[in-house]
Amino acid sequence: MATTAIPTDLVDLIAAEMSVGIERAVDCWMSQLDEVLSDVHLTTLGRLNAIRSIVDEYKYSTGKLQLSSRRVC
Repeated sequence: MATTAIPTDLVDLIAAEMSVGIERAVDCWMSQLDEVLSDVHLTTLGRLNAIRSIVDEYKYSTGKLQLSSRRVC
């Protein structure tokens, strides 16, 4: 069986792209959480429900939950 060496530059490029994508997703979720937590118009229960919605969106985006409607980062 023959093996093909993958150039280190390619691996580094793929890793960098994955890192950027993960950072963007985390930034999106963190900004959503920050927005909910700093919204003075929400009650404590409203904040909890909004955070639950964000968690459900995460689960949906990872295939761990199916929702009928969702927001996309």
